[in-house]
Amino acid sequence: MLELEGYAQELAGIRKSILAAGEALHIDHMKEQIDELTEEMNQPEFWNDTERSTRVNQKLGHLKNRLSHYEKLLSTADDIETMMELAKEENDEGMVAEAGEALASLKEAADALELETLMRGDYDDSDAVLSLHAGAGGTEAQDWTQMLYRMYTRYCERMGFEVKLLDLLDGDEAGIKSVTFEVSGDHAYGYLRGEKGVHRLVRISPFDANARRHTSFSSLDVAPMLEDDGDEIKIDMKDVRVDTYHSSGAGGQNVNKTSSAVRMTHYPTGIVVACQTERDQVQNRATCLKMLKAKLLELREREKEQQMADIKGEMKKIEWGSQIRSYVFQPYTMVKDHRTNYESGNIDDVMNGNLEGFVTAYLKMQ
Repeated sequence: MLELEGYAQELAGIRKSILAAGEALHIDHMKEQIDELTEEMNQPEFWNDTERSTRVNQKLGHLKNRLSHYEKLLSTADDIETMMELAKEENDEGMVAEAGEALASLKEAADALELETLMRGDYDDSDAVLSLHAGAGGTEAQDWTQMLYRMYTRYCERMGFEVKLLDLLDGDEAGIKSVTFEVSGDHAYGYLRGEKGVHRLVRISPFDANARRHTSFSSLDVAPMLEDDGDEIKIDMKDVRVDTYHSSGAGGQNVNKTSSAVRMTHYPTGIVVACQTERDQVQNRATCLKMLKAKLLELREREKEQQMADIKGEMKKIEWGSQIRSYVFQPYTMVKDHRTNYESGNIDDVMNGNLEGFVTAYLKMQ
């Protein structure tokens, strides 16, 4: 069977890719970490510190899941090899087709594992805090910011990440002016850090009675959220102004009745963070402090030239010429010189969180 020969070659390549990914992920070191954490958990005084025990338990579970996933891929490769040998001996066409389907699934999983090896940054395993801000474009930009917020939340849902809204400021007529939310999950910061920058939208405006084409801008800031900062980031509360105010929202118990929302302003850097999602001021204050530490960490890493592009990148104005990606939903024609005619995808791609399809909508002019 010629198909089996091709499958065998493909399986060998996939197995090689899995083993290479295992070396890049330092599987041996991962096993050592699991043994060390397991030994720590067996100590009688371990559970006395609830916060520490929770973090260690989560880290141990994460390491075990990654190791189990790696070993499962190798085991699946062995099973497929055995299946192909049986199919060859019994000349079973049905088993050959089954092996092909299993091989396709294994390749997809191996590609995902290979992607994880690219996330070697110091904070790629951390959760992330994302902030969207409307820029040039008025109501158009505020509506665009709301679409981006929905796009990223839908993307996070598809990736299995947990999204927690921290702060939201509604627009004057439509959309939102700014929104801050936390994303929790495996490699959340590693997956989302590349989205940092200014995003540009070109479309026929639904707010323009003359149906003219408008350009809108919105910026996205991404920072790692550290659970255990230790001595890495120290904040002198004398340098922080803490303001409390009534939470905005539809109403309900405590909402708009008590000053539960918290805003912190860091004087030395000018960083401002706010949280109003919790009904208790103490919880909002704790969340604000975590966000402030994340922002300060991001700022500190940006000052290191070697890690500036990896952690934050260049901060640009939220206007024309600063965008990292353009979303062009109004077809147009360029006929001069070497300029090419590009037509965008459907606006539903944005609303459904289709990040991969955005490359085709990028405004490319030579």
